[in-house]
Amino acid sequence: MAAIKKVFSYWYLILIAMFFLCTSALYLWVGEGSYIAVHDNLDLFVAQFQMMKNTGSFFAHGVDVPFLGGISRDTLPSEFSLYSVLYMVLPSFAAYIMGYFLKIVIAIASVWLLASDWYGAQMKKYRPLVMLLGFAYGILNVFPAFGIPFASIPLVVYLLRKIYKEASVRWYLALFCYPFLSYFSYFGFFILAYLVVGMIWLSIRDKKVSLSLLLGLIVLSAGYVVFEYRLFGMMLLGGEETIRSTIVEADLSAKEVAEQIVDVWKKGMFHAESMHTKLVLPICTLYFFYLNGRYIVKRNIKGVFHDIYNLVMLILLFNSIIYGIYNWGDFRRLVETLLPPLKGFQFNRTIFFSPFLWYAAFFLILQRVYDIPVSLTKKVGYQRALSWLANGLALAAVAVILFTPSKYNDWRATCKNTALELLKGKVSDSMSYGEFYSVELFEEIKKDINYQEEWSVAYGIHPAVLEYNGIATLDGYLGFYSSEYKADFRKMIAPALERVEASRIYYDDWGARAYLYPGTDLSVVSATWSMAVTDYDLYMDTEAFRALGGKYIFSRIELGNAQELGLTSVGSYARPGSPYVIYLYE
Repeated sequence: MAAIKKVFSYWYLILIAMFFLCTSALYLWVGEGSYIAVHDNLDLFVAQFQMMKNTGSFFAHGVDVPFLGGISRDTLPSEFSLYSVLYMVLPSFAAYIMGYFLKIVIAIASVWLLASDWYGAQMKKYRPLVMLLGFAYGILNVFPAFGIPFASIPLVVYLLRKIYKEASVRWYLALFCYPFLSYFSYFGFFILAYLVVGMIWLSIRDKKVSLSLLLGLIVLSAGYVVFEYRLFGMMLLGGEETIRSTIVEADLSAKEVAEQIVDVWKKGMFHAESMHTKLVLPICTLYFFYLNGRYIVKRNIKGVFHDIYNLVMLILLFNSIIYGIYNWGDFRRLVETLLPPLKGFQFNRTIFFSPFLWYAAFFLILQRVYDIPVSLTKKVGYQRALSWLANGLALAAVAVILFTPSKYNDWRATCKNTALELLKGKVSDSMSYGEFYSVELFEEIKKDINYQEEWSVAYGIHPAVLEYNGIATLDGYLGFYSSEYKADFRKMIAPALERVEASRIYYDDWGARAYLYPGTDLSVVSATWSMAVTDYDLYMDTEAFRALGGKYIFSRIELGNAQELGLTSVGSYARPGSPYVIYLYE
């Protein structure tokens, strides 16, 4: 009996283990029938990793990868990244799922280490909260390709605390290797900036400069340079003008900036979806007013400025303000004038640190509920009830994350669509991972035409589908490529852009998605089985297509004006289990 009681004292570990077992069983059973988010995911990074695997270019130098007419391998993620390594050694779907599980494990471990360092001997008391909120942070449905960098934010805080308190070679070595889990453009730049601010604050408080943290700053910077040497090589040595110089950023009014600040504070943004609006935000907001109201009533103004909870909330507000004023043109231009290297750089990504901060604030509240003394609760039983209230709120936060639909909630989408199919025979209109890429269909097409790496474009499907399947594309999706190529590609799609002003603005003012655009609708690219088409004509300059070296057009739409464009139909291709009928033209 005592043994059973001891086992159930680790109920929180049992629940987390059950999630891992059930989710592993789900993905093993469903496999590539899983419903994985397409936007900025299957249409972007997953295809890029598969493309590097197809071409053997993970470690290659001085080579181009076959999309966007041939672009330097250096523009794609570094080989010295944990997420990249997964795609090197595992099939792409397995790598994606393993990345999801590793994100959760790294989040739990990082939060555990940070909490252990923060609370010391008291840590044992808070184990359920630490594990549950570490788990909650790990399952947040953030930008999948950068899930591990999100998850490891508490780890870098832990390492810097260790260096500040007890600097040693092992901590510096760990800090140097930290970029293996991170990504400079989205996280590293801001971690270094936060570190500089922290060092200034500590030097004022301690009345001396922390040489250990100064060395840590140098070591971490060097780590980013080494682990992402390709990125730094392009930034420092590359002379090519990229589309970053042609991108037109938003220029909002003061009212719109204020509204955006409030909106992102309340809801977050989809790449860093913290799911805090329903539960975490109201509790954190109420506690903020309660906490500071008590300080004011007791005339303890010093407490307001010394409470760590208020610091966390202040940084959350700061991140939201930076996100909003980035879209205030005058402010952005001032920053770019004072710091020219930041021109075109999205310094509003401070918001990527807000998910960790929301759950850190939530943890501080629940930890303080744990710490309510018996003298205030009258009985020990009341104190135990309060501890379980805190545990229940932590579990509620987990449930909100798991069961709320969101752009990157693959777990919920897979569970829901699989259950509907099994229980009601209702097949989802959304494409699964396997359906989206339809490998067997494209292998059949390549074999039929004896494909020899000729340049191609996609119409009605994402170019990533072709890239994943080893087909070289003139089109593609990337936020960093030659502005000269953007102009050359524009000549090919000019007839469509001239007909649809929204498409022209979308391409000219951004251009990361170099796609074939329709001449009537905003888009015909779809990741669903059903497809509504109002115009079967293709509006493109075929002479410009030939000038770029193009040969094939893989279209999901049977073109009504192929003959007028000088295109020859090669055939149509379909396969059971694939949502596509591909009409191939040359």
